[in-house]
Amino acid sequence: MGTFKKPAALLLPAVLLMTLLAGCQSDSAAPAATPSAEPTAEAVSTAAPEASATPAAEPAATEAATAEPTPAASAGSSEAIKEGTIEKEGNVILKELAFVHKDHTIALSDIVDDAKLESMLGKATAKKSHTYSLDDGKNMDTLIGRTENTYTFPGLEIKTIDSGDGKQFYIFSIKITDPKYTTVRNIKVGDSLDTLKKAYPEGKLTGDGAPEEEDDYRFAPSNYVDYMLFHVKGAKIESISISTLMD
Repeated sequence: MGTFKKPAALLLPAVLLMTLLAGCQSDSAAPAATPSAEPTAEAVSTAAPEASATPAAEPAATEAATAEPTPAASAGSSEAIKEGTIEKEGNVILKELAFVHKDHTIALSDIVDDAKLESMLGKATAKKSHTYSLDDGKNMDTLIGRTENTYTFPGLEIKTIDSGDGKQFYIFSIKITDPKYTTVRNIKVGDSLDTLKKAYPEGKLTGDGAPEEEDDYRFAPSNYVDYMLFHVKGAKIESISISTLMD
């Protein structure tokens, strides 16, 4: 009996030792699992900024699209009205070559006919027409085939010529000898030379301009072809001519 008790006494401490070792192994295994979870959290946090960076690129693309110039706007800003592109009917300079009667302003190059002139000036006291031809003795070859009309009113003569189609006639000559017809700057027959010079300082006398002699005061605001001529005698305006030179 004593023989069997000794091994049993040795076996019990061995069992206890094995139990303690098993407990230590289980404790050391638990902390090892914790670090494996931490990289997962870091991966999530790292992925989040990458995802948030994607929308940030959209405003940049929008700004680039906004910054592009509009071709139509660029072309429009370079446009400019060039000299000679305005029609005569709307040209302010040519409107200077005109006279006023009551509520009407009648200018060089105005398109008119019998009815229109009568509505503004009353019935003409006389009218005559001439169609230019090669043998008419006037030596106006460039006007051959075109018709000229001359209207006479008290103290006023107006000449028109057709534009080439025989349908529309425009004014190319006006001669005023009555003070009831004034220029657009309110100058009329009978005004003094000094008054004329103040109203039309751009003009000039074509001759010597002696006060007691006859002279012409020429006003040409746009070119040499279209002009106004004030015939001065005794330092006073005797007549006013508004004309376009015809070839």
